[in-house]
Amino acid sequence: MLEKIFSPETYSLVGQWAVGFCKNLIVAAIVYFIGSWVIKWGIRLITKMLEKSKVDKSLYTFLTSIVNVVAWFLLAIVIVGIFGIETSSFIALFASAGVAIGMALSGTLQNFAGGVMILLFKPFKVGDFIEAQGYSGTVKEIQIFNTIIRTNDAQIIIIPNGGLSTGTMKNSTKEPYRRVDLDFQFAYGADLDAVKAAIREIQQKNELILQGPVSDSEVVAAPWIGLTKLGDSGCVATTRQWCKGSDYWTVAGYMNETVYQTLKERGFMFPFNRMDVNIINK
Repeated sequence: MLEKIFSPETYSLVGQWAVGFCKNLIVAAIVYFIGSWVIKWGIRLITKMLEKSKVDKSLYTFLTSIVNVVAWFLLAIVIVGIFGIETSSFIALFASAGVAIGMALSGTLQNFAGGVMILLFKPFKVGDFIEAQGYSGTVKEIQIFNTIIRTNDAQIIIIPNGGLSTGTMKNSTKEPYRRVDLDFQFAYGADLDAVKAAIREIQQKNELILQGPVSDSEVVAAPWIGLTKLGDSGCVATTRQWCKGSDYWTVAGYMNETVYQTLKERGFMFPFNRMDVNIINK
C-alpha cells in the first residue's frame, strides 16, 4: 500500500497537479489584480459621471455600492472557474436567492425603484410644496424608499416613493410664478363697472401683483377681472392676478381682505343665501 502511495507514478501525478495548481493560481492572481483595478476604475468613472449629472448623492452612493457588489461577485465567479470548480450551481443559487428576495421585498423594491426615478428625473426637490397621495406639504427630505414632507400645521408625513412616483402629484413651486384666482360675489343691481374699477385699483396698488408680462417667463401676468357667473344670490366676479410662487398666500389674503373692506366702504352689498321660515298657526 505504501509502495503505491510513494511510487514514482504518484509523485508524477502530484507534481502535475501542483504545476497545474500553480499555473491556475498565477492566472487567478493576475485576473484578480486586473479585475480589481478595472472595478475600482469603473466605480470612479461611474461616480464622476453621476456627480456631473447632478444626481442626488444618496442615489449615486447607493448605485455605486450595488455595482461594486455585483462586480466583485462576478470576479469571484471567474476566479473560482479558473480552478476548474463548476460555477453554474453558484450562479443558479444566486439567481434563486435573488428571485426569492425580490418576491419577499416586492413592495420595498417598488419603493426603491420609485426613489431612483424621483432622484433621477427630479419632479420635485427639497423645499417644494407638493400635493400627492392625499397629503400636501413642503418636501423636507427625499430618501431612497420614502419622501418626507412637512404639512402647514407642522406634521411630518412619510410617503412611500412607489406610489409617489406612479401617482398624480401637484407641484406648486415648480414654476417661479403662480396665478391667484379668486371669486367675489356682489348683489344684483350693483354697478358692474364701479365694482371692476374698485377691484382693479386694489390689484394695481399691491407691488407683489405683477402688472404685465414677465420677460423670463411665458406668463401673461396682467391682472384680469370679469363677470363669470350669475348666481342664485348675486353676480360673481372672478379676479386673476399673477405673483411669485412664494407670495401666493400673501396676495390671496390681501385681495380677500382689501376687496371686502373697499366694497363695503363704497356701499356694495355682499349677498348670501337666506332661508325664510313662515309659521302658520291653525
